[in-house]
Amino acid sequence: MLPGSYRAAGLVDDAAFVRAMVSVEVAWARVLGNPVSVDAWVPTLDPREVEAAGNPVLPLVSALRAEVSGPVHTGLTSQDVLDSALMLLAREVLTRVSADLERVAVALARLADEHRASVMAGRTLTQFAVPITFGLKAARWLVGVLDALDELDVVSRNLPVQCGGAAGTLARVESDPVAAASAFADHLGLVWPGMPWHTYRAPVTRLGDAVVRVCDALGVMAADLLTLGRPEIGEVREGAVAGRGGSSTMPHKRNPVLSVLVNSAALQAPQLGAQLHLCSARAVDERPDGAWHAEWPALRSLLELAVVAASQAAELVEGLEVHADVMARRAAEAAGELLAERGGGTDPATYLGAAEVFVDDVLKRWESR
Repeated sequence: MLPGSYRAAGLVDDAAFVRAMVSVEVAWARVLGNPVSVDAWVPTLDPREVEAAGNPVLPLVSALRAEVSGPVHTGLTSQDVLDSALMLLAREVLTRVSADLERVAVALARLADEHRASVMAGRTLTQFAVPITFGLKAARWLVGVLDALDELDVVSRNLPVQCGGAAGTLARVESDPVAAASAFADHLGLVWPGMPWHTYRAPVTRLGDAVVRVCDALGVMAADLLTLGRPEIGEVREGAVAGRGGSSTMPHKRNPVLSVLVNSAALQAPQLGAQLHLCSARAVDERPDGAWHAEWPALRSLLELAVVAASQAAELVEGLEVHADVMARRAAEAAGELLAERGGGTDPATYLGAAEVFVDDVLKRWESR
């Protein structure tokens, strides 16, 4: 079980998936001229029927036809329904992730501003390098988050409907198939991309790449915090929360659980994104024979991972304890090494280059959003 999965409750679980498929079928029925309404109806699908069909759409359609009268599903294929439903789930996920990334950005901007003059040791290849400020480090993390937000915005505004029928021709839609597909997209609040994408999986890989970028940005921050929070360094610490970070055997411990979990998400996400690209490269014929099926669990896992990690990251940075005094003391003690590039000296604060300018530029970007 994914630690923190409750943070994604109702977004990508099986019930949410079925609700999204119902929404797709209802939208198409209305395109067909059947003004069906099912309110909050969510059928329970028999897993044996799902297996027998190879996907959950056939048992869903059977349940829907037993629930309503008039034409439903006519002219669509299972992939139309499932792909469009995944785009609906993705839209909700991207909205949630973006909101939490905004929280992360607010907290990082505050840290960058407050600690623009908090001198600390810069480290390269694990060793002391030259002096930096914690404000600069927070600003670097903020850039990653802002880039991720920009990518999510582009992807979320271009999530496409899937509408192609049996082999991507919409042959069974008798009157103006393209107009029907466009109306279908409008009903769902998705984009009609101009043609079906049954075997052109760029919409999925673009979505996956944007979500992986989120986890990358948060992972860098979490990994840095894990290093800086080691007791022998002690320059930051996660905020104390009752019941969090305890050990089953060692009563003295306060483990940096949120940093660990966000770091874990960053280590898992690229493989899930790679799975989507692998499936994309094997999307053969007019409908794939397994590559499409391998996509759903990878995409849903990736979306859940991002929701959970973004929520955890927001809580992490909002409660972060920054020990600027420890940073300053360590920098002073290591002045000989930190100022070696300059040829020596005793005050690391005199060798910060354009650090404050960089912080200002990042904060201007943030404030201009």
